[in-house]
Amino acid sequence: MRVLVTGGAGFIGVNLVQHLSANSAYDVVVLDNLSAGQRRPIFPRGVRFTCGDFTDKATLAECLQGVDTVVHLAALSGVVASVEDPRPSFEVNVAGSFQLLELARAANVRRIVNASTGGALLGEVASPISEEMAPCPLSPYGASKLAVEGYCAAFAGAYGLSCVTLRFSNIYGPRSAHKKSVVAAFIKGIIREEPIVVYGDGTQQRDYLYVGDLVRGIEAALKRPLTGVYQLGCGQPTTLHTVVATLKKVSGIDFRVRFEARRSGEVHSTWCNTAKAAREFGYNAPTDLETGLQTTWSWYLENREIWVWQQAWSASD
Repeated sequence: MRVLVTGGAGFIGVNLVQHLSANSAYDVVVLDNLSAGQRRPIFPRGVRFTCGDFTDKATLAECLQGVDTVVHLAALSGVVASVEDPRPSFEVNVAGSFQLLELARAANVRRIVNASTGGALLGEVASPISEEMAPCPLSPYGASKLAVEGYCAAFAGAYGLSCVTLRFSNIYGPRSAHKKSVVAAFIKGIIREEPIVVYGDGTQQRDYLYVGDLVRGIEAALKRPLTGVYQLGCGQPTTLHTVVATLKKVSGIDFRVRFEARRSGEVHSTWCNTAKAAREFGYNAPTDLETGLQTTWSWYLENREIWVWQQAWSASD
C-alpha cells in the first residue's frame, strides 16, 4: 500500500511515518513544507520526501501519483492564532483540503484519512464528547476543521471516495520539539529553568493522548474501509494541575508555575468517549500519563540540540 502523509514532517507525521515504515506492507511518501521551523527529519530508508506545500496544486498532484491512501495531517493549527486572524485557517485548512480531495479523486486514490479535532470543533459541551454531538466551534480554527469534515463526507457520499475523519484529542510525546502545545511548552520551560505559564486557574481539563497510541490508531483506521467520524483520545479527563504534578514527579524538579488569564476561544474542559473507535477498529490507548510523560521528558533531555535550534529559528523568523 502506498501511503501519502501530508504534514509528514510534523510532530504526529514523523511518529506515524516511523511507525508505518517499519512495516514492509507500506510504501510511504511524505509531503511537508517545514513551515513550523522543524529540521528536515531523517526518515527511514525507502521513505520518499518532498519539501513543498500541500496547497500547491502541481506539487500535490505529483505526490499523489500511484498513491492508494492519503493520511491528511497538514493544517494550520492553533485556536488563539485563528482568533487573531481567521483567514489563514480558511485558506489553508478548508480551501487546501478541498483541492486535495479533488486531486485525490482525479488520481483514483482509494482512501482519505482526515485528521480533525474534538474540543475546538464541538465547543463548550458536556464531556465526554462523542461523534453524535452537534458541532458548535468557538474559534475559526474549529470552524475550518468542521468544514473539512463536511467536504470529506460529501466526497464520500457523492463520489464514493472512502473518507474517514479521526478527531484527535491533545497529543503529546517525543519528536514534538517545534510544538507550542502544553506538554511541549512545559517541558522546554522546565529544562530552561523558567517558570511555566498556565492560562486560567489550572482546573481546565483535557484528554491527553500519547502519540504512540495515536499512530497505532491511525494505522488501524487506514487498514479498514471506514467512513464517518471517530474520536481518538485516552478517554479520560486530566487537569492542568495533574499535568504539572506529574511533570514534577518525572523530572524530579520543583519548578515554578505562573498563572495568567484564560485565553479567548479556548474551551475550559473537554475529553472524549472512544467507544465507537474501540468497537469498529479495535482502538485502544494503553499508555498512562506518567509513562508517556516520562518517555517524553527523556526524549527532550536526549535531544536538546533539536529544540534549542528550533527555538533559535523561531526567534529569528
